[in-house]
Amino acid sequence: MSLRLADSRIAGIIERAGPCELIPHEGGFAGLSSAIIGQQLSNQVAKIIRTRFRKLFENELPDHGYLLKLDDPVLRKTGLSFQKIKYLRGLAQWVKSGDLDFLALEGMDDEIAIQQLVQVKGIGRWTAEMYLMFSLNRPDVLPLGDAALEVAMKSLYGLPEKDWEKPAISIAEKWRPWRTVACWYLYRYHKMLKDGDAP
Repeated sequence: MSLRLADSRIAGIIERAGPCELIPHEGGFAGLSSAIIGQQLSNQVAKIIRTRFRKLFENELPDHGYLLKLDDPVLRKTGLSFQKIKYLRGLAQWVKSGDLDFLALEGMDDEIAIQQLVQVKGIGRWTAEMYLMFSLNRPDVLPLGDAALEVAMKSLYGLPEKDWEKPAISIAEKWRPWRTVACWYLYRYHKMLKDGDAP
């Protein structure tokens, strides 16, 4: 069943937003390092730091081996905190040792892939879910820890301020196996809310 038929409220957003434009983002070390850099930062600040960070690498493609050769002061000049430098070095070590195999991740079920990723210090469930949604293009992920999704669902479905997750999970059941796509439309709805243009 299509999302339009499954949920009339999502259907209304589809009418406004048009076709889903979910395309695979960068994966591997570059994709995960980008996700770590963006944690708890505004999009604008994250973009600046990511740009500076990428300029440290050949062809501006972050590489785990080269990162391990860079000194902290060089990384600090990009705007990275000591904590994030530590996380990035830890991620690079996981990749170098083979304990994190990006090719193997692609063949894993969603939950197993998430559990593999969250073993790396600095990668929580939300970051792992974003990687599955936007780098691996998994179609049926529901990131309940996402602040924009929370705002959108509370507004669109009139969910309570507290303990909203349980009814949200119930609503999302009818989106299966396209929960990622539904979330993409809810992100568009969140932007409409911010712009004062929500249906």
